[in-house]
Amino acid sequence: MLTPIIFLSFGFILLVAGAETLVRGSANIALRAGISPLIVGLTIVAFGTSAPELAVSVRSITSDLSGLALGNVIGSNIANIGLILGITALINPLRITRQLLRNQIPQMIAASLLLWILLLDNSLDFFDGMILTTALLAFLVYNFRQASAETQDQDIPIAAPDFSLIARGIPFDIVLVIVGMALLVYGSNIFVSNAVTIARAVGVSEAVIGLTLVAIGTSMPELATCSIAAFRKQTDIALGNIIGSNLFNILGILGITSLIAPINGDQISSQDFIFLMLFALILYPMARSGMNINRTEGAFLLSGYLVFLVFAFSL
Repeated sequence: MLTPIIFLSFGFILLVAGAETLVRGSANIALRAGISPLIVGLTIVAFGTSAPELAVSVRSITSDLSGLALGNVIGSNIANIGLILGITALINPLRITRQLLRNQIPQMIAASLLLWILLLDNSLDFFDGMILTTALLAFLVYNFRQASAETQDQDIPIAAPDFSLIARGIPFDIVLVIVGMALLVYGSNIFVSNAVTIARAVGVSEAVIGLTLVAIGTSMPELATCSIAAFRKQTDIALGNIIGSNLFNILGILGITSLIAPINGDQISSQDFIFLMLFALILYPMARSGMNINRTEGAFLLSGYLVFLVFAFSL
């Protein structure tokens, strides 16, 4: 048991290092290119931190573990809002832009609802995968088109990050992003594989592993990235990363995975979908009130996630 715990700790160290590197590079690229940190968080950073979910889901579906693949995504989305966003808001209250409130949060709610509808027959087949990946492409095109307009929007200021590396040029920043993503993926794989080993040693079921332990493990990049971004007051990247990751998880991860092989959803209960929708829906009124997510609201989200864990382990 000691060896998996040691490797678990090593994986988390890699995650923190990767998140720090990724935030530095992406923030600098956003500043140089005149793109708001919000858009970078919604796209580049979100895709990078969702890479572990993709690796776990593809590996699961090819190993005939549909429950683990689907539970990983649903559990990760719940963890991203309840656990990650809750902790991030406790570190530093998150400012909500009008763009995020008008577009990205409703898009995340719509994606969650779409997943629920597609899974009414307890499966995601090739056709469902086409729907999800097409929706992902539409999301990317729309948000990149909005990028240039947002740089002129006074509601979304672009503040220069306090990074000494800014003087080294775009190629160096690109290397930082690539190295950061690589560390995140590698660190997540080490973390998840050893976390599953520990869980199975104490007799936790596959469904609970996917919804909780694996989901938390694959959400570690979001936690590391958002925590560091919050400490550096890059809250646009932090919040954009959460919303973007949830969209990528549903539209991209499940879309790509179901194109490879059908996903059976009969191991996921209606209770899990209810929590998924509740966490997506509660974010809108919370963000609309005061145009920020304060520490009290962060504590509320974290408490809600603990309630989810109690229900998940009671199955």
